[in-house]
Amino acid sequence: MRDYVIKKIFLAVLIILGVITGTFLLLHLSADPAAILLPPEADAKDIEEFREAMGLNEPIILQLVRFLWQVAKFDFGVSYINKLPVVSLIGERITASIELTFAGFLVYLCLSIPLGIISAIKRFSLIDNIATFFALVGQAMPIYWLGIMLIILFGVKLQILPISGRGDLAHLILPSVALGTYLAPIGMRLTRSAMIDVLTQDYIRTAKAKGLSNTAMYFKHAGKNAVLPVIAVVFVQIGVLLSGAVVTETVFAWPGLGRLAATAILAGDYPLVRAVVILFTIFVVTANLIADIIIAYLDPRIRLK
Repeated sequence: MRDYVIKKIFLAVLIILGVITGTFLLLHLSADPAAILLPPEADAKDIEEFREAMGLNEPIILQLVRFLWQVAKFDFGVSYINKLPVVSLIGERITASIELTFAGFLVYLCLSIPLGIISAIKRFSLIDNIATFFALVGQAMPIYWLGIMLIILFGVKLQILPISGRGDLAHLILPSVALGTYLAPIGMRLTRSAMIDVLTQDYIRTAKAKGLSNTAMYFKHAGKNAVLPVIAVVFVQIGVLLSGAVVTETVFAWPGLGRLAATAILAGDYPLVRAVVILFTIFVVTANLIADIIIAYLDPRIRLK
């Protein structure tokens, strides 16, 4: 188990380094910050002085090495637009993003896993058909459209929930429901498929023949074996939640990292964009690492691969 964990940690570090390098190179090649940030009337001398001050005239390899060293010290530089340290800007927004991601994750779990289990147990019933229809419609809905529909219904028509900003618990309901509902169909279909596969195994039929109660059979025997693929996807969905949060936070004016990233991209604020992308990458890779370790712990066969 220890060798398996060490191997996974090593791969996770390599992935993070690869994303950091790729992000730096892509942003460096996409456009010239001087052309974006300086006014149109800036002459060649002004542009050259700006590039010199920002270190943009140095060889790209030297810039990359310096950037990697800064990241190792958790120093992402100064925002071009806000003129403030990037770390402080992220620190102001990260709590709001974690709050929204956690709430959306709870909505996702509360919808997907119960619906998936009930659909598998009641195959081809009315409940199963309704849940399957929900999954198909949910996967077809863009998250921004779902957010707008929730705003129109609960904020404009019924006027029972706030439609933007961050405040009390009521402000969290609509964005978390939009985020969790957007992902729930994937988790529901996976849970249903995994549960159906387990329920067709010989040991389940033997348990039925022995007169084992439905509760013990479904949750103690079938549920334990069906949970492995579900765990893997549940943790992977954390990364999808973060990417979906960019759109959700923009639609609901939620002051988190997603909205900060969207604003930085439009403004060409490269230091801020790099920092948010790297932070999201660390979250996603860590979530996948945790999923791999949990699955290996529950299923010893995984460690031997």
